[in-house]
Amino acid sequence: MRYEIRGDSLPVVICNLEEGEQMVNQGGAMSWMTPNMQMSTEGGGGLGKALGRMFAGEKIFRNVYTAVGGPGMIAFSSSFPGSIVAVEVTPGHPVILQKSAFLAATPGLDSEVFFNRKAATGFFGGEGFIMQKWSGSGLLFLEVDGSAVEYELGAGETMVVSTGDLAMMDATCTMDVQTVKGVKNVLFGGEGLFLTYVTGPGHITLQTMNAADLAGRLAPYLVTSNK
Repeated sequence: MRYEIRGDSLPVVICNLEEGEQMVNQGGAMSWMTPNMQMSTEGGGGLGKALGRMFAGEKIFRNVYTAVGGPGMIAFSSSFPGSIVAVEVTPGHPVILQKSAFLAATPGLDSEVFFNRKAATGFFGGEGFIMQKWSGSGLLFLEVDGSAVEYELGAGETMVVSTGDLAMMDATCTMDVQTVKGVKNVLFGGEGLFLTYVTGPGHITLQTMNAADLAGRLAPYLVTSNK
């Protein structure tokens, strides 16, 4: 499978498949395709895994597209202004994603609900107690709000991240939430009450915007009128 990512603030990943190759995606992500791409809707892994995907911000069912009778092409678009990031997942390199980050993937990958072990992280970490863990072998495409900025953290190296701006981290990383120090900083600093601490070793992907913050900023302007 060959792919290219096009577009700026509303990107699309265009996947070119050989005959028999497949792509798996969230329902509603497909934008266009050649006529020989055959779709089947599957639960994938039984009821337990399907419910786990629901709790992790995914839809219960996934669509599997297969190139039939020759090479095919299919395109998947992001659902929110931002970026599309391609991640190579291997048996020794699972990754943890924010909720609703999954866009599409090649077969051979498995997702499960990921519960953060620290209660504070769950309640105040911005993306909630439940995240997604992807493992196996294949290529994973994820949606990132805003622009994606990536860092490689060494063992014991920590990045302090605004709540909700962590899009992805290697499973070798750990995540914790700490309160902002100083009453004046909390009351007048404008950074909120909590900050997320991500510690290596591992790769992290940060996003320059998150949907929850954007919704909060737009809310005062979304005034309904009875006129």
